[in-house]
Amino acid sequence: MDLVQLTDTFTAVFGRLLRADFKGINRLIKINNLFDRDKIIWNFSNMDQLAETATLGCAAKTPSPLPHDPKPLITQYIFQGKTTTLADYKREKNLTALLVLKDNKIAHEEYLQGTGPDDLRISWSMAKSVISLLLGALIDKGEIPRDALDYQIADHVPLLRGSGYDGASLRNILQMSSGVDFNEDYLDYHSDINKMGRVLAMGGSMDAFAAQLKNATPPGKYMNYVSVDTHVIGMMIRALTGEDISRLTIEHIFTPLGLEKDPVFITDSLGEPFILGGLNMTTRDYARIALMVLNGGNWNGQQIVSPEWLALSTCQSAPPVTPEKRDIPEGWLGYGMQWWLPQDPVGGEIYGIGIYGQYLYINPMYNVVIAQNAGDIDFKHGQGIVEHETLAMMRQMAESL
Repeated sequence: MDLVQLTDTFTAVFGRLLRADFKGINRLIKINNLFDRDKIIWNFSNMDQLAETATLGCAAKTPSPLPHDPKPLITQYIFQGKTTTLADYKREKNLTALLVLKDNKIAHEEYLQGTGPDDLRISWSMAKSVISLLLGALIDKGEIPRDALDYQIADHVPLLRGSGYDGASLRNILQMSSGVDFNEDYLDYHSDINKMGRVLAMGGSMDAFAAQLKNATPPGKYMNYVSVDTHVIGMMIRALTGEDISRLTIEHIFTPLGLEKDPVFITDSLGEPFILGGLNMTTRDYARIALMVLNGGNWNGQQIVSPEWLALSTCQSAPPVTPEKRDIPEGWLGYGMQWWLPQDPVGGEIYGIGIYGQYLYINPMYNVVIAQNAGDIDFKHGQGIVEHETLAMMRQMAESL
């Protein structure tokens, strides 16, 4: 290769790298503005314009029906002795969507702040509950052994040997008790969760990010919410099946549900889906997921997930929270396997919860499902008391229908 050829080659390679860097820098700028008060509503419905994404082409030609049977909602609710109107709740929590189903029919459907039914809304951590459903479906169908819950992660994912996940079982990870040292504070620029966001924006690998984490406590000792644990569940599913997470989710969960719009996953630079919080769907499609769970894993006569898995994954099974969280509202909720539970569940209530006000509320006693989307900037108010207020409102709404 002569000097001219070498120079041309260097110029071409450098140009590609420079373009990649600019692309990453542009994503980083957008991600840094993701939660700005004046941008959050638009951002949460347009994540495909802010991050690397992959569209899952699995919408049904004829979506599964969600019949309408309108019913009046409560106009106010009581929490900690204070009465708040539903109108004030929507305003204070910055709601963008509220969808209520009673007896498998839409009792109320409302979209706010310029958003609409076709918006693909970011799930944040509601996606974790979807991954729990996927794992259950794979176990039900024999694609993953039933005893895999007690497999050691590092035995099957060599990249994690010597990491904070070495010594943790799949069950530990599902219950958020990996023992990994991780700061989940979204409001702290230097937290691990925000470092992870910058890794995504700059084109890094989520697998590599998980592999560099260290442990703080022995696995299984405490429940300590670590979002990357869910990514490790995905690494384990890939290792045990040899299959792509997106394809598995399409085949076993999304296609049987008859979705009305193709979901979109945020991905890392290697195309690996951001399964711990990067799912984007319509509010109606989120409601379909919750309604399937309400109906014991059955959807229009097809058993998508077994009642046995739902019973196992949605009961209180995680160990106690870390000592510093026991006396604050953030630590008062119960936890199963990627599903939340109230302190005092009524009639089998369970929740999927995502930051900034994303909720899937499932109440079998009253046969009610509530899907909520929001851009609640104040979601951390009162060290997690906002979650308890939201759950109180939803419970009272379910009781009233």
